[in-house]
Amino acid sequence: MLDRRQLLGTIGAAAALGIAGAATATRAFAADKIRIGDSAALVVVDVQNCFLPGGSLAVKDGDQVIPVINRIAKSFGNVVMTQDWHTPGHTSFATSHPGKKPFDKIDLAYGKQVLWPDHCVQGTDGASLAKDLSIPQAQLVIRKGYHKDIDSYSAFTEADRKTSTGLAAYLKAHKIKRVFVTGLATDFCVAWTALDARKAGFETYIVEDACRGIDTQGSLAKAWADTARAGVKRIQSADIA
Repeated sequence: MLDRRQLLGTIGAAAALGIAGAATATRAFAADKIRIGDSAALVVVDVQNCFLPGGSLAVKDGDQVIPVINRIAKSFGNVVMTQDWHTPGHTSFATSHPGKKPFDKIDLAYGKQVLWPDHCVQGTDGASLAKDLSIPQAQLVIRKGYHKDIDSYSAFTEADRKTSTGLAAYLKAHKIKRVFVTGLATDFCVAWTALDARKAGFETYIVEDACRGIDTQGSLAKAWADTARAGVKRIQSADIA
């Protein structure tokens, strides 16, 4: 039988072990988080008024990415934002092709092109970045899609797969090795940006809950399959330390 002092000692030892175990578990949990350093960059893709509820090409729940992006952006010293920046009468607009309607596909010199409602026309309120974005440390805004006859989804390369935006060179000049992609829409500009980031040699992540998709004709499932095959990692914002 244990006397009172032995019993208290046993209980104290067990409690100490429990505390130590909990601390070890906490450290292990923390170690599993992705830590952001100077070699990581956040890319915020096309969080613009046209893609938010009420916009001409609204992405369902597109506004819900804003608080998530604002929160994780605090962990990043390197942030790049992108804007669709189309000319009036852009070739990607359905209105530029008589008899065509939004989401039809046509053949252009560089391949298949989805036709969209007019959106993000240069200088319009719809092209403006969402007012609730709060990322004052963002150093660069990449405007894309301003060549009238070429669409541009990716932040790195336009839809002809030849015309560069210069983003890869910029990131490499700043010694960036890991790219975290967020924004709108998952199955187009986000996915194409992630694929081109991998092609440029960056370790690449898509932060799933910081994105929303359009999902037309199976585009979302295809985007996830294509990015997984390319080695893009799919994470949640909670995975970031």
